[in-house]
Amino acid sequence: MKVTEGGYDRHMKVRIGISTTNKLLELEVEDAESFKEEIERAVAEGGLGWFTDAKGRTVGIPATSVAFIEVEDSGEGHAVGFAPAM
Repeated sequence: MKVTEGGYDRHMKVRIGISTTNKLLELEVEDAESFKEEIERAVAEGGLGWFTDAKGRTVGIPATSVAFIEVEDSGEGHAVGFAPAM
């Protein structure tokens, strides 16, 4: 699912915690559903998931090393400044 708003593509930020280290991988993906399916398949098979993010970086992640996965819509606004959040 590629999210488009106002003619601009919005990517999903994905953070993957690696259990064997304190490393956190952060990727931007265009299709969060495809990413979820691929990581679920890799975990079920105990294999290696290969992902290419929106910037063209390719990362291989051993399924046995995944501690957590967090998916965030990068189009969501982040509060900046001192005004109360609306």
